[in-house]
Amino acid sequence: MIPGLASALDYGSVAVFALTGALVASRSQLDIVGFVFIACLTAVGGGTLRDVILDRPPLWIADPVLLAVAAGAAILVFFTAHLLESRYRTLEWLDACALAVAVPAGVAAAVEAGQSGPVVLVMGMITGCMGGLLRDVVCNEVPLVLKQGELYVTCAFAGALAAVLGGWAGVPQGAALILCSLVTLILRTGSLTLGWRLPVYRPRPPQQPKR
Repeated sequence: MIPGLASALDYGSVAVFALTGALVASRSQLDIVGFVFIACLTAVGGGTLRDVILDRPPLWIADPVLLAVAAGAAILVFFTAHLLESRYRTLEWLDACALAVAVPAGVAAAVEAGQSGPVVLVMGMITGCMGGLLRDVVCNEVPLVLKQGELYVTCAFAGALAAVLGGWAGVPQGAALILCSLVTLILRTGSLTLGWRLPVYRPRPPQQPKR
């Protein structure tokens, strides 16, 4: 593992996810304390769950500066959100960028902890998806993670899988994490711009009894 890489990815993930949390807070018309709370919840939610599962100190306890980064992002959005033409569209794109940083952050943390491929895969998905899910549930928004047919968890899964397969194939760790980020971002971008979707379940109409 490249020294400091996992920490750098955590910082990037926290900063961008905090911006998305603050944007959702602006849509809910919260006060500045609410902005900071939602931003911090979004920024460290996935990483905290990851670290608890990996039995290590949560990232914001090990490095409290991360909370200051999230709070700073929240305050910035509180005073500038009104300048955005479409806060929801901005939210979608910032969230896509955050996902593309958070998934490799989860992968890097699991690899650093010496975990096996399946665990690395799940940690990447948890780090990428759980913060945004908590954000949307607390703010009573339709979770981006669960929007009908839209690629989100699939992007996290594919990105983390690319990193795992790259590691198994002997790809250097840094390159595997870049591949993880690119796969995640490309799939999410395709979903947002080209309408890439997975088929969703449709209940079958009840069969008419035979006469």
